Amino acid sequence: MNHSILIIDDDTDILKVLKANLELHGFGVITAESWMTGRDILAALNQDLLLLDVMLPDGDGFDICRTIRKERPLLPIIMLTAKDKISDKIIGLDGGADDYVVKPFETLELIARIKACLRRSKPTDEELTAVGDLTIDKKRRIVSIKTREIGLTPKEYELLCFLAAHRGEVAHREDIKKLLWKEHKIYSWSRVIDVHIRHLRQKIEADPSEPYFIITIPGVGYRFRE
Repeated sequence: MNHSILIIDDDTDILKVLKANLELHGFGVITAESWMTGRDILAALNQDLLLLDVMLPDGDGFDICRTIRKERPLLPIIMLTAKDKISDKIIGLDGGADDYVVKPFETLELIARIKACLRRSKPTDEELTAVGDLTIDKKRRIVSIKTREIGLTPKEYELLCFLAAHRGEVAHREDIKKLLWKEHKIYSWSRVIDVHIRHLRQKIEADPSEPYFIITIPGVGYRFRE
């Protein structure tokens, strides 16, 4: 499968050279000369990696990187810059960039760094669960709907991972109690599981009253959509 890359840089010569070379290596490439254009592309298309210039005419690349990281926590970002100070690299990496390449650079080295970023960003099947628009990235402990990260409590996260690991199967209430509340005695009349399920649905379901992901099996437990 070809990976898609977005390049945001106001240097048209660099855009032309990078686009041509990356396409020769099998990448799909879209370019933008400003943050405003790049932002629209990111919103419309699901890119696999971003090459982001630090100095743009309509924004600071470091600030832009931090903004993107909040909205797209899983998107690999490589900063492109003429600034080679260690302090600038630290700012870029601390702001959420996955790598930092100083201009001028060798195209083959950049391609090697792109491939390394893509390898690191791709979780294994055991680390990643995707059902519909919901994604559970166990490696980063991130749950997201489309590109929006969902904030869960530790117990909600454990419950979701348990249900998703057995998707398509009925998760009995007793099994949930034993595995997730083994340190506490949960009485048969306790509503603690129902409360956590309700909170979880409020966070991941488009309509909690008509759940898509977590289906109730009356008198038995729950089933996570396969």
